[in-house]
Amino acid sequence: MELDFGPAVADFREEARTWLAEHLVGEFAAHRGIGGPADSEAWEVRLAWDRELAAGGWLGLSWPVEYGGRGLTLLEEVVFNYEYARSGAPYRATTSGLDLFGPMLLALGTPEQKRRFLPPILRVEQLWGQGFSEPGAGSDLASLRCRAELDGNEWVIDGQKVWTTMAHTADWLYVLVRTDPDSRRHRGLTMLLVPRDQPGVDVRVIRNLAGQDEFAEVFFTGARTSADLVVGEVGQGWRTAMGTLGIERGVTLLPQQLSFEREVADLIAAAREAGDAVPASTRDRIVQAWMSVRVMRTTNLRTLGEVLAGRTPGPQAGIAKLYASTSHQRMGHLAAEVAGPAGQLAGADYALDVRQRTFLLSLAETIYGGSSEIQRTIIGEQLLGLPKEPRP
Repeated sequence: MELDFGPAVADFREEARTWLAEHLVGEFAAHRGIGGPADSEAWEVRLAWDRELAAGGWLGLSWPVEYGGRGLTLLEEVVFNYEYARSGAPYRATTSGLDLFGPMLLALGTPEQKRRFLPPILRVEQLWGQGFSEPGAGSDLASLRCRAELDGNEWVIDGQKVWTTMAHTADWLYVLVRTDPDSRRHRGLTMLLVPRDQPGVDVRVIRNLAGQDEFAEVFFTGARTSADLVVGEVGQGWRTAMGTLGIERGVTLLPQQLSFEREVADLIAAAREAGDAVPASTRDRIVQAWMSVRVMRTTNLRTLGEVLAGRTPGPQAGIAKLYASTSHQRMGHLAAEVAGPAGQLAGADYALDVRQRTFLLSLAETIYGGSSEIQRTIIGEQLLGLPKEPRP
């Protein structure tokens, strides 16, 4: 199903389609559909593709011209992201800086921070990692214990982060820390920008189920960053972090939904090929998977409408995240079921096909970016007005 974005962006849409058709060739075309938000596959190819996009002026379309963007409308950026997903181009390697950190800095950073950090992101010269989760403070970020203390004109950071996506490739980390030692929960937190390559920052890669080096633990032992590298206000880091997660759970889901649609189409083709070997109960669940991606489209478009109207995605963005992650996890199980016993066999050196990798990586989707349990709590309390859950 095609989306109609209206005549105002028809020429721009054609420009984007033409550029993608002309540049998504060779090695890039051979890696169509590769990668994802929880996937480090073909990292170098994807990084080269990002540089191709940068050279063509296709990164940060709605960012101000003074920071290296093109100053286009958010609708035009959405149109490009839609055409990008439709083309099946490799998943961008620099999404943490482009889709999460950059928009956050545009909204809350100082003019000096924007001039310093945004242009290198758009030139793919500087990679960023998000340091939010900790052991004991994953989805419940308000419990985090990593701390920072002001020492002259520098913050000194001690503590641990975990599940930091591609931390070993990042040049900088944006880290949520506790700067008021007497504070509790979401009070007394601050968002700091921390250079990774320095004494006192130890990054240890965690290999995931699919055999990829995607996540890492990050240990801070007296690591330092400049006192002025605070995003937002000191002690108001919770508000800053929630803005970032709102972006993650909002407009970034639309292209992801298109990839889910392709996966369902692939699942239907596989079931047709298997014929009578697919039981009726499995066929019913394939129909449900097909319907679920249509529901995702409707929900994501509603969220997109909020953003285009100038409103920040609110708690309803949590519905989209909850529904997408749980539905995609069911689709992963279904794909493994349709593949039959052959789907449980890996090739040489643990080589996995696309369906096997999708199944394994989908298992974590109900945890990262805010677990399903946390999303249900937010929906219950903020949308349905239910009594608040007891908290320590």
